[in-house]
Amino acid sequence: MAFVELDGSAGEGGGQVVRSALALSLVTGTPFRIVNVRAGRARPGLLRQHLTAVKAAAEVGQARVEGAELGSRELAFAPGRVKAGDYRFSVGTAGSATLVFQAIFPALALARGRSTVVVEGGTHAPMAPPFDFLARAYLPLVARMGPRAEARLDRAGFYPAGGGRLSVEVEPAETFGRLDLLERGPEVSRRATALLSLLDRAIGERELKAVRRLLPMAEDQVRVEQVAQPAGPGNALVVEVACEQVTEVFTAFGERGVSAEAVGAQAAREALDWLAADVPVGAHLADQLLLPMALGGGGSFRTVAPTLHTRTHAEVIKAFLGTEIGLADEGQRGWRVMVPAR
Repeated sequence: MAFVELDGSAGEGGGQVVRSALALSLVTGTPFRIVNVRAGRARPGLLRQHLTAVKAAAEVGQARVEGAELGSRELAFAPGRVKAGDYRFSVGTAGSATLVFQAIFPALALARGRSTVVVEGGTHAPMAPPFDFLARAYLPLVARMGPRAEARLDRAGFYPAGGGRLSVEVEPAETFGRLDLLERGPEVSRRATALLSLLDRAIGERELKAVRRLLPMAEDQVRVEQVAQPAGPGNALVVEVACEQVTEVFTAFGERGVSAEAVGAQAAREALDWLAADVPVGAHLADQLLLPMALGGGGSFRTVAPTLHTRTHAEVIKAFLGTEIGLADEGQRGWRVMVPAR
């Protein structure tokens, strides 16, 4: 079978191409080669979390791999048969555990048999979907397409120490069914959580006070949560808005030199922007939904202006499936994304 040839410097120029290619290769059985891996980043080549994703995909798909080394700027991956089972992977740094999981999830979601996956690393890290997004925004929508996955946060892990762990039980289906998500429906609930690891509770209280100044919430809708068994200091402020058809999760991360008030305001403003846009799917969720929809029954959804991540993802999907994902600007109604069935 001919290899799909990919240029890792195209589009967003980061790890998106690697992760998407791994997921698509496992499901379709199509081998691929990537050159210029992560060429658009300050530290190009495979970092620890990308290498962990490659090794995880190789184990799940019994694949032959070339270039699976730290710093490698070229990667060749030829999958074998996907095998359901019990898997455990460790990033070894604060690199994203959720992104490692997402590289292998589509294949396990369509495998013959149930699987469990445990990934250790960062569960709440900037530039990656936090555990809360995975568990409460993404996986419930995938369940509407057929495959079901139950995610559990065993221990939160933050940058730079890492040390987090998530566990997921995957109940597969024969295919991903069609998903149409054009309206979000009435709001059902909203809540905000300040997650703290080895930091003073007052930081979380200040963050939540800043959230409530911008995004109306009752006292019983906000809470401070201290991390059990912390590996190192860290802080994430998570705002969740649940509507009838979709739940969206917005996260800001505490960092040195940034006030608690600024962290709370950032998460609240992201939630307010989504509410004002009157679309069901936010920018990050739009990116995540493309692949399972393209691998199955397709569908459509309304969202905000597609990010470079989303556009890059659509190009990788096209390279593997020949699928032309439609992106239509509907003005005040946001954007409509149309994904053909496989």
